[in-house]
Amino acid sequence: MVSREQNKRGSLQEKFQLLRSVTNSHAENETSIIMDASKYIQNLKKKVERFKEHTAAEQSSNEPTDPTTPMVKVETLEKGFMINVFSGKNQPGILVSILEAFEDMGLDVLEARVSCTDSFSFHAMGVKNEDEERMDAEEVKQAVTDAITSWGETNVPHS
Repeated sequence: MVSREQNKRGSLQEKFQLLRSVTNSHAENETSIIMDASKYIQNLKKKVERFKEHTAAEQSSNEPTDPTTPMVKVETLEKGFMINVFSGKNQPGILVSILEAFEDMGLDVLEARVSCTDSFSFHAMGVKNEDEERMDAEEVKQAVTDAITSWGETNVPHS
């Protein structure tokens, strides 16, 4: 009969071998396997940091330099579009312009979330009316962008 201690030791050995294989360690003793695993974790942390920096740099290069300039993103869904509009500043009346653009395109809003406390954030899922002709995400983005531009021209802030 195998003792509980032998079972624990065998289980621990299996875990060390698993750790060794996951971290690509060639070490034979437990201390070296743990050291290799520690180095592996540190390398992963560095990779995550580089990824975060790269993602942040990519995001900032895609964002408008003026925080009041709304950023528009449109994704094609199976049966419609996901439309996201963000501006670093709340801009009263912009929501009405966006919804009017939807109406002009024949786009029905199935679900929407809007936040306009300090910044303006609009997330909506829209589908094309049955009787309207087909459109793509770029057309939707252009129509929303045009609506925002038109709104901006008529709502220039007074200095």
